[in-house]
Amino acid sequence: MDVRETWDFTDDRGLRVAADSRPERLVAYIQAGATLWDHGLRPLGVFGSHHDGDTQDPAKAGGLPLEEIRSFGSGSGVDVDALVAAGPDLVVAVTYGGEQVYGLDPDAAKHLGEQVPIVVLDVGGSRTLAGVRGRFGELARSLGAPEGASAAGEAELARAEERLRTLATRSVRPRVLALSAADAEKAYLARPTSWPDLRALSERGVGLVDPGGEGGGNWRTATWAEAEELRPDIVLADVRANAAPRESLAGTAEWTRIAEHAQVLPWNPETPASHHAHALFFDTVADAM
Repeated sequence: MDVRETWDFTDDRGLRVAADSRPERLVAYIQAGATLWDHGLRPLGVFGSHHDGDTQDPAKAGGLPLEEIRSFGSGSGVDVDALVAAGPDLVVAVTYGGEQVYGLDPDAAKHLGEQVPIVVLDVGGSRTLAGVRGRFGELARSLGAPEGASAAGEAELARAEERLRTLATRSVRPRVLALSAADAEKAYLARPTSWPDLRALSERGVGLVDPGGEGGGNWRTATWAEAEELRPDIVLADVRANAAPRESLAGTAEWTRIAEHAQVLPWNPETPASHHAHALFFDTVADAM
């Protein structure tokens, strides 16, 4: 697209976002920023969610050089005025199945949207992993992503997907449990059908454990004893800053037994929505299998 042409993109809220020329100065939610980076686009700044602290969570950053990219804060701490003053042409944000901009208070999102165009893409459980990845690819191309920027990642992903399918044909499949540690007493056990990346593993034959029980649509809150009863062979453990770190669980007997029996792998539920990042995730699981 010629930079002198007008630009428009219809986001996942069904809203058409338009500009007199292609946006070049981008601010993004950190997951979106990491995705754009994998497409060869460099955001001028990022912001985090209410789960994040004063500094951006490196687990969510993918290949972003956080030390070189400005942070505008996280959640209620996002400095909207500073963000606007930085002069972005476009803000790229995400949502989980609705119209609310994830990571911002509603009033802050409204205030921001009155001053800067916002594109919002859905990364929620109703989307397939390929669908989320595809929408970010469409946006990146419209923003002038370099030709062939994702070609290597596409090849990596095709190889990783085939590898998973081959491993899943073995007579004995490992039991894979995804979770986010809350504290030494309890964990949040992920419901595989509610997460695009976990559902993608299941579709390629990986044996994801459904934790069952009562609770929310995405997680079951359980004791570590209940997690141990599920007998996982592989644990995908949330490595985001809001999850309890592994060292804090050292005194929990049930977790110790889980970790002794199972391979514990890092899992980022907010991984960049790119071919490269998804290939890395699939390969990590395949290596353990």
